[in-house]
Amino acid sequence: MYLPATFRQNDLAQLHAQIRQTPLAILTSTGSQGLQASHLPLLLEAGEGEFGTLYGHFARANPQWRDLAAGAEVLVVFPGPDAYVSPSWYPAKAEHGKVVPTWNYISVHAWGQAEVFDEPERLLQLVSRLSDHHEAGRPQPWSVEEAPRDYLDSMLRAIVGFVLPIRRLEGKWKLSQNRSAADQAGVREGLGASAKVRDHELAARMAEAND
Repeated sequence: MYLPATFRQNDLAQLHAQIRQTPLAILTSTGSQGLQASHLPLLLEAGEGEFGTLYGHFARANPQWRDLAAGAEVLVVFPGPDAYVSPSWYPAKAEHGKVVPTWNYISVHAWGQAEVFDEPERLLQLVSRLSDHHEAGRPQPWSVEEAPRDYLDSMLRAIVGFVLPIRRLEGKWKLSQNRSAADQAGVREGLGASAKVRDHELAARMAEAND
C-alpha cells in the first residue's frame, strides 16, 4: 500500500493488536486462476518468527488454497476503522479555504508463503482454537467437543488448513497527522458527532494516537 512516512506504523505490538482486533481478514493470492481473495477468520501467534504467524483454513471447495499449496506469495489485509473526513471540520477552512475531503483509516498488511495441511488432528486443533477464541467472553461459550465426533470428522474433511509465517508487515494509521492540531481536533469533534458507530471508533483511535 502507499505508505507515506507520516502515516507509517512500526510498533509491532500495535500492529499485532490491530490484527487481533480484526475478526475477518482478506487473504489475496495470484495463481493459475488469476487474482483471488477470500474473507477468513485468522489466529495470530505473536511469538513465532520475527513478525508472528497466522493460522486459518479454507473450505476445500475454495480453489484458492491450491495457490498456497503451490507456493504463491500471500497478502493478508486487516482493515481497521475508517471514516470520511469533511473539509467543513477543519478550522483552516475558515482561514483560507484551501481544504479538500479525505478518508482516515487504519490498516495492516501482512505477506508470506504458507504451509497447507489437511491432517484431521491438526485441523481439529485449529478449529478448536478458532472457536475458543471467538466464543471467549460469552455467558455459555460453545466448544467443538459439543458436536458429535462423526459430524466433526465430516466437517474436517471439507476444509484445508494453513500456517502462514509473516515475512513482511506494514501498518498505516492515517489519522490526520499531516494536519494542524486544531484541524485534528476538528476532525475528532466531527467524527464524534456522527451517527455512525465506526466514525466514533476512529475518533477514539485518533485521540489515543495523540495522547
